[in-house]
Amino acid sequence: MSEMTQHETATETARPIDPAEVALDAAPDTSAAAAQEERETWPAIWKGFRRRCPNCGTGPILSSYLKVRDHCPVCREELYHHRADDGPAYLTILIVGHIMAPALLWVFTTWRPEPLILITIFSIGCIGLSLYLLPRLKGAIVGFQWARHMHGF
Repeated sequence: MSEMTQHETATETARPIDPAEVALDAAPDTSAAAAQEERETWPAIWKGFRRRCPNCGTGPILSSYLKVRDHCPVCREELYHHRADDGPAYLTILIVGHIMAPALLWVFTTWRPEPLILITIFSIGCIGLSLYLLPRLKGAIVGFQWARHMHGF
């Protein structure tokens, strides 16, 4: 009888664990994470910000203004599964707003330019800075996802 219970427990531990059966406060299984190679996060983010492949740093990460390539043409790293969604747009708005709002207040209180001149200059500045930052922040988010083995959200 004890042989049967040993055999049953051996087969129960060998079968994959159903995530619904695991206790909520159980420690995560890190065996799969340990099998993946460790990737440096900040260098990957910097390479992505430069719009380069997070793996090799030389191949372009974007095929057009905001389209992520299927793979790197230099090192053949797969990039098709990385999705940045709305993250670059939110970060662009956050950065441009935090730069332009104090600048607008400072210019207005210091020189008191005409409203039409003020709105023209700051509209062009906001649009130019947004167009500059958007693909770079998308590359940075893809680099972050690549470094953390996220494969999109």
